[in-house]
Amino acid sequence: MSPLAQLLWLGRDQTDAAQMVANLSAAQEAGTAAAARHNLPALVFGVLLIVVIICGNLMVCLSVFVEKALKTTTNYFIVSLAVADLMLAVLVLPLFVYSEFQDGVWTLNTTICDALMTMDVMLCTASIFNLCAISIDRFIAVSIPLNYNRKHVDLRQVVLLSATWILALAVASPVIFGINNVPGRDPSECKLENDDYVLYSSVCSFFIPCPIMLLLYCGMFRGLRRWEEARKAKLKDSIQACRKLQEATATLPPLASLPPLLPPIIERDPADTLDEASTLQSPDLPPNSTENKDGPVPAVSFAEIKFNHDPRRRKRAKINSRERKAMKVLPVVVGAFLFCWTPFFVLHTMRARCQECHIPPALMSVVTWLGYVNSALNPIIYTVFNTEFRNFFKKILQRCCS
Repeated sequence: MSPLAQLLWLGRDQTDAAQMVANLSAAQEAGTAAAARHNLPALVFGVLLIVVIICGNLMVCLSVFVEKALKTTTNYFIVSLAVADLMLAVLVLPLFVYSEFQDGVWTLNTTICDALMTMDVMLCTASIFNLCAISIDRFIAVSIPLNYNRKHVDLRQVVLLSATWILALAVASPVIFGINNVPGRDPSECKLENDDYVLYSSVCSFFIPCPIMLLLYCGMFRGLRRWEEARKAKLKDSIQACRKLQEATATLPPLASLPPLLPPIIERDPADTLDEASTLQSPDLPPNSTENKDGPVPAVSFAEIKFNHDPRRRKRAKINSRERKAMKVLPVVVGAFLFCWTPFFVLHTMRARCQECHIPPALMSVVTWLGYVNSALNPIIYTVFNTEFRNFFKKILQRCCS
């Protein structure tokens, strides 16, 4: 080989080596950029959120089915809400966390994306419909407590629970039937593509049920306030009646002048007193009996000083006191739901209807995370505001730690 050919060969080898080095450097830079796109905080937070949602809502369901004191119709609606949160943590959040870990890039096929969107819309709708059903159930309990069954689920409550899930499925079903397949769809992004459907689902899932729910709660609080005022008025009337009774008893003769049979009558039960009175007026007694000679002896029973034992009133008061206790936790649940999901639905609808509005993807991701955090808040709210749930949670934690 000539010296010129050798020089050309060496130059080509150096050029190939330089090209290989450049290719390796470009590959390393691409790998570094891909690694930088992986959102590790989203992965860690998402896994922790899934664990908290599953554990908390499982304990809610377990407590209602194990504890006899928690087997009430209101808590059955709460179990339905917990089931929706559990399904969200199992069917929706893993894929959402995977997408967030990929920095919002969807690497799976569009069929899985459509299934994810269907379950997301259905379960979020089921959550707010469950809250709406709870508000309807509470409104009935406060408005007509004598016709309300707290211990057993009746037909009205079965209809409410069934309608909650059927309507939620009806709102979400267009996605699985292909409404998301629009021309020019970007397969690297998983979202609702049809803007008209975005508006329809937001209105049906959020903007209509929320005002209805708030109006029902306002009606409930007004009913409870009226009941409280009526209870105070009855208590005042009873106190006045007791004072009049005391004034009347002050005019009676002293105990020393009464026959010896009077103290047993005072100590007896009202039912025994009635039996005694019927015996005194019985025709079997002789007409010249000394016990009936001067007529019946006026006696005052301390049972008369007690409040009216009408069973309808007792049932009404008992139910309303329980409903008032349950009302302490439910408005907090509704308030937390509105706080977590209102930003998402507002921005979600704005992005679909306002083409000129620029909503940063990071902001949309934050409000979506905030909505999913609501599924973990409900068990915490029950633990803080409900004594029976709190006692059961403590008992379970003590068993797990011991």
